Amino acid sequence: MNIQWDAEKYTDDFSFVHRYGDGVTGLLENQENMTVLDLGCGNGALTEKLSQTCARAIGLDASAELLKIARRKYPDLKFIQADATNFELPGPVDAIFSNAVFHWVDAAKQPDMLRCVYRALKPGGQFVFEFGGCGNNRLIHMALEEAFAKRGLPYRMPFYFPTIGAYSALLEQAGFKVVSMTLFDRMTELKGPDGLADWIRLFVKRPFGELSEDTRREIVEEAVNALKKDLYRSGVWFADYVRLRGKALKA
Repeated sequence: MNIQWDAEKYTDDFSFVHRYGDGVTGLLENQENMTVLDLGCGNGALTEKLSQTCARAIGLDASAELLKIARRKYPDLKFIQADATNFELPGPVDAIFSNAVFHWVDAAKQPDMLRCVYRALKPGGQFVFEFGGCGNNRLIHMALEEAFAKRGLPYRMPFYFPTIGAYSALLEQAGFKVVSMTLFDRMTELKGPDGLADWIRLFVKRPFGELSEDTRREIVEEAVNALKKDLYRSGVWFADYVRLRGKALKA
């Protein structure tokens, strides 16, 4: 999960990330009586929304840049800086919520994260989440892979996008009872005339590694041009999202 965020740009131009999280909160039952942890809370926007319906909401994130914004915007809420794959809470919570986070966690680290989540919940506690699933941003990653290959460069997928079956198995291995799991397409509108290029520059960092700035710019421009026929509609850029949404209970 090692990524340096442009926290202000993320907050200003990519508000859809937390806006789409509203649908996930609906999976939580008995919200008015619970303490909930927002795992990977980012700038705190969804933590604040959870605080309006839950008895108590706590945010946890690894990014100091995003937590600085969260604490500034929501000074009455508690935020913890910690890694999602290695955290402990002072006491167990009724529910853990997470939106658009788990695809950042390497496959090898997923069991560690789920063990932390399981340990942090009360018996019968609810775990609800949404993140990128199998096929997420397939067109974008294919275009980038092709642009890398033309230059004799490997393109290493920087995200974890599992199937329903694969993630259900991980949850069960961690001790959870899987209640529901869905995989669905969600074409997502991006902001501004350079929406797709901005999206790639903000979210797809690792494959570019130590490449020169000129090479990075050329690859992004080439990929964007190749994607225009599929992801540019009536003057608006879109990203081809596929989301995995689920709910599980601590046995």
